[in-house]
Amino acid sequence: CPWENGYAERLIRTLKEEEVYLNDYQDIHEARDRIGHFITQVYHQKRPHSALGYLTPAEFERQNLS
Repeated sequence: CPWENGYAERLIRTLKEEEVYLNDYQDIHEARDRIGHFITQVYHQKRPHSALGYLTPAEFERQNLS
């Protein structure tokens, strides 16, 4: 149910809209590499999240650990 898994549902939607639907992967290995890169380098490092006060997860973590 989306109301129980809202954050996961939003991640999956973002992943599809901003990575998967925009690319034509040659094989499963390329798909894994590109999707992994999107999650670690884009979604966590560069993409602001409204639930985190429009900080990236990396910024939010740094701010709350210091």
